[in-house]
Amino acid sequence: MRKQEVRMGGEGSQAHGTGSPAEQVKALVDLLAWKSSQGGQTLEVPDRTPDSQLGPHSNDSRTCRHREALLGRVGGTPELGGPVHRLASFLLVEGLSDLQLQEHDFTQVEATRGGQRRGRPITLDRLFLPLSRGSIPPRVSITVGVAGMGKTTLVKHFVHLWAQRQLGQDFSLVVPFTFRDLNAYEKLSAERLFSVIPNAGEASLAVTAPARVLLVLDGLDECKMPLDFSNTVACTDPKREIQVNQLVTNIVRGNLFPEVSVWITSRPGAAGQIPGGLVDRMTEIRGFTEEEIQGCLEQMFPEDQTLVGQILSRVQADRALYLMCTVPAFCRLTGTVLSHLLRSRPAPQDPELWPPQTLCELYSWYFRMALSREGQEKGKVSPWIEQVTHGSRKMVGTLGRMAFHGLVKKKFVFYEQDMKAFGVDLALLQGALCRFFLQQEDTLVSSVAYCFIHLSLQEFVAAAYYYSASKRAIFDLFTESGMSWPRLGFLTHFRSAAQRAMQAEDGRLDVFLRFLSGLLSPRVNALLAGSLLTQGEHQGYRAQVAELLQGCLRPNVAVCARSVNILYCLQELRHTELAHNVAEAMGSGALASLTGPSHCAALAYLLQVSDTCVQEADLSLGLGQGVLQSLLPQLLYCQSLRLDTNQFQDPVMELLGSMLSGKDCRIQKISLAENQISNKGAKALARSLLVNRSLTAVDLRSNTIGPQGAKALADALKINRTLTSLSLQGNTIKDDGAWSMAEALAANQMLCVLHLQKNNIGPLGAQKMAEALKQNKSLKELMLSSNSIGDGGAKAMAEALKVNQGLLSLDLQSNSISDTGVAALMGALCANHTLLSLNLQENSISPEGAHAMAHALSSNSTLKHLDLTANLLHDQGAQAIAVAMGENRALKSLHLQWNFIQVGAARALGQALQLNRSLASLDLQENAIGDEGASALATALKANTALTALYLQAASIGAPGALALGEALAVNRTLEILDLRGNAIGVTGAKALANALKVNSSLRRLSLQENSLGMDGVICIAMALSGNHGLQHINLQGNHIGESGARMILEAIKTNAPICTVEM
Repeated sequence: MRKQEVRMGGEGSQAHGTGSPAEQVKALVDLLAWKSSQGGQTLEVPDRTPDSQLGPHSNDSRTCRHREALLGRVGGTPELGGPVHRLASFLLVEGLSDLQLQEHDFTQVEATRGGQRRGRPITLDRLFLPLSRGSIPPRVSITVGVAGMGKTTLVKHFVHLWAQRQLGQDFSLVVPFTFRDLNAYEKLSAERLFSVIPNAGEASLAVTAPARVLLVLDGLDECKMPLDFSNTVACTDPKREIQVNQLVTNIVRGNLFPEVSVWITSRPGAAGQIPGGLVDRMTEIRGFTEEEIQGCLEQMFPEDQTLVGQILSRVQADRALYLMCTVPAFCRLTGTVLSHLLRSRPAPQDPELWPPQTLCELYSWYFRMALSREGQEKGKVSPWIEQVTHGSRKMVGTLGRMAFHGLVKKKFVFYEQDMKAFGVDLALLQGALCRFFLQQEDTLVSSVAYCFIHLSLQEFVAAAYYYSASKRAIFDLFTESGMSWPRLGFLTHFRSAAQRAMQAEDGRLDVFLRFLSGLLSPRVNALLAGSLLTQGEHQGYRAQVAELLQGCLRPNVAVCARSVNILYCLQELRHTELAHNVAEAMGSGALASLTGPSHCAALAYLLQVSDTCVQEADLSLGLGQGVLQSLLPQLLYCQSLRLDTNQFQDPVMELLGSMLSGKDCRIQKISLAENQISNKGAKALARSLLVNRSLTAVDLRSNTIGPQGAKALADALKINRTLTSLSLQGNTIKDDGAWSMAEALAANQMLCVLHLQKNNIGPLGAQKMAEALKQNKSLKELMLSSNSIGDGGAKAMAEALKVNQGLLSLDLQSNSISDTGVAALMGALCANHTLLSLNLQENSISPEGAHAMAHALSSNSTLKHLDLTANLLHDQGAQAIAVAMGENRALKSLHLQWNFIQVGAARALGQALQLNRSLASLDLQENAIGDEGASALATALKANTALTALYLQAASIGAPGALALGEALAVNRTLEILDLRGNAIGVTGAKALANALKVNSSLRRLSLQENSLGMDGVICIAMALSGNHGLQHINLQGNHIGESGARMILEAIKTNAPICTVEM
């Protein structure tokens, strides 16, 4: 963008504050279009008398009159259609995506699941300011948004705030136009352009340098002539009259008004007419969030929160409807229809028609609502039903024809001459029926512009016209030519519409075809019978149309948006068998059976509308490469994608890498676990990570990428700035791969989670990782379990922990670490103040190592979770840890399962629990603590108020231990989980626990599996539950009561404790 400098010149003719309009306009043009013929010279503008000078904050009366005129034009506070703050912030985006350039607005919303693009937030008050100190303000700015997103409302909002001096005061003059205004002119000069705005020319006389002027051009998509930057002849003469589209092209290029800032708003597709190289800043209006949908409804119905709740529930229950309600205009239309229905309730003969289940049903209810308002206006004069029915058919016959041909020709704004050309009765436009579909606006040249309230309403009326006309037309309705006899018939016309919709590269006929299909739905026929449709006429066409639509799904390399739209059409037709069958296959893991083009299209459709695919699209277990390849364009917009266990090999990774490299890709998480991906596939993925900006998590568990694949990914991580989680578990990357990952960690400051389990990493690999941890500040979780780092690797990790203050979780399970390595790690814990979780399962820690651990626990105040399962602690080591737990105030969970612990350690732990106030979970499974040990723990439970989970599976506990635990439960008010599986408490123990359950209110889960309870013991437990209102889950499996006994007990528990889940 050219950088312009504007300063006061010392010479020039004097301009006064009065003059004819022509003189005023000339002064403005002199100011705006003045270009130095010497390039490097600065712009000089005429001097002003002191009393006519206007700086950015001047109160000059002429500028004040201009501001007042703008306020009168935009009205008071603009209707924002939802929370105001939505229009105070935008997304700063880098150009338009392929989806935005090529697809219908509805398709853009549906394909992206209503989500927003990646982009930097920018507020309205900074929209035209430099982004940094070294940059300059944008000259050409474009703001895009789909139809109904609020672009015109935004412009009015900005102009309103500028006119009230609340925003944009760095602009001395704001001159807003809509293309509805400009369409009234065949030709226009730059000089004449500014004379169109009242007071603009007058205000320009007061503008002096340094001054900024903002020219606003709202609604480029409504320009009647396309912009052609390739063939438009350059024009630098402000007095020369040229076609409006050529005028706009020259203004954007800077041939005219080079010092003026230009702000254009447009639907995305039309904005693509402007070359990206001419656009200095592109922003996008984001759609409603769920909270803003609710806010919009609350604004519509401020006095009826019950109604708002009912409407919101209905919107949330229908995924497709919810997606569209992220568009403010559609949200308001939906709220209007649903509120009308909820307040009036469907007639007794219509209950099966509620609620609206498709787009066409919703708009049919809207049409019926408009008819009822029309009837209310005419009802007092004469019987209105016949009049209204005649009026509705007349509207569809004339207004619908205009809407249809406008849709075909991309014409969305109509003028009186258009109305007359299509035979529209202007008097008809004043009725309530038309007012529900059309809005009119006075333009600056005293003509009236008409447009449909929303693009979708134009498409609905167009479809209704086409449906009606196709039953009698003997020519092609799209061209109104090609006479044929006898009549072509409805199916021939429908086929023509479907073919044209499939061939339209911009998807402009997609929603039209949906409505046309929906008009054949039984429910829509019932809704509109007698007004637009004839009762039962759909029955002769519906099956044939469904077959015709499915015939459009021909084999292609990729499922395009047109194919997905066919599924939407079938949904409108209420022909849902195809989508239902594919959904069942997805749910049952039978994706291998889906190979046809119709299956692929249905799968792509479900990815957009299925509730189960919203958070994660799970395409695991048998998805074929061909099907995946056909789905790639649709998978781009999945938030999370799971492709596990599909036997994918390296060629598939080339396809996925290409998809992930696309600028439209919005996938945040991808899982490719348990496939057959080697180093070549990893390299393809790594190449995509160099450019991808959406992925935050990649899971490559259980593949075979090896050291070379790990190196390729590591090299990508040195550049990538979005990935935060990477799992390479079970990939045999060995020490070389670990070295590569270590080098990446030294450079990367984004990765937070790294899983390297089961990779044959030895001490050398661990040492290199440890060196990287001394520099890395972002990694929070490192899993190195099931490797062979040994004591050497443990010592290196210990040295890293003394320096690193970012790591929160370290997993060293099954790494052949002995007391030497543990001693080093525990020494580090005395200095480390950030590590929260340490897993040392399945190593070789003896009582000696346990003593070192006890010393660390006595001083460490940050570690929350310690897992010592399956080591060699014995009583001596566990006792040392127990003593430390009496002093420790940080640890929340301690796992000591399978450590040869007996009663002595259990007593020590019991004593510690009476002192400890932090430990919430204690695991002593597979330790023979016996009844004495259980009694010691039970005694502690009577005093302890912190422990919430106690695991005593297979701990050699009999009836005496159960009696002690029962007594403790009768007193304890904090324990929520008690696991006694695999003991032998018998009937006596069951009775003791049953008595406790009658008074205990804290326990939520109790496992008594395989405890020899017998029928009597189980009955005691079942009867006790009638007095317990807290237990949510109980496991009574393996207690030898037989099937009949189990059924009887199950019924008793259901009666006594209906909220309790039982495993029998």
